[in-house]
Amino acid sequence: MDDNRADFAIGAYNDDVQRPGFMRSRRLWSVDFACFMRNDHPLAKLDKIPLKKFLAARHLDVSLAGRVGGIYDRVLQSRGLQRNLVSTVSHYSAAYEAVRRSDLIAVLPWSEGLETMRMTGLKRVAPPLAAPARTVELVWHERHETSALHQWFIALVVEMLAREPAARTARPKPGTRS
Repeated sequence: MDDNRADFAIGAYNDDVQRPGFMRSRRLWSVDFACFMRNDHPLAKLDKIPLKKFLAARHLDVSLAGRVGGIYDRVLQSRGLQRNLVSTVSHYSAAYEAVRRSDLIAVLPWSEGLETMRMTGLKRVAPPLAAPARTVELVWHERHETSALHQWFIALVVEMLAREPAARTARPKPGTRS
């Protein structure tokens, strides 16, 4: 955005990096963390995974920058704990697919309704220790603060997403097509 090659970005800002002063943002929604595994994973039969089994399981994490030690690892470290992290991928789509096809488990951001397409073949449970929710934001450069076109787009995105939660969580009635 600083070099004017992008007008907007949508995402959860990385807490490890100080946000540049020129960035402006608007909160869109919050995501919680959930633990994912394939439906027939040995831990999938449990509704609540004991902490000791959770830490010993083989974990996968997502790092866009290739670094390990994400938010959930910091939650564990704050309690003197460490999980068995054996693999890292660079995208959430890759994480869902790797978990679906292996004995790995992953603690990933979850927002009800947004990820339902990815859930086929996966079980979602609460991780043994809660992690702080992340905020997904629409971000832009301050130079666009007075642009009517940019302000219109921001309002459009916010309005569209404000209507989405009900549609995302609505389930079709049995016997009907969605």
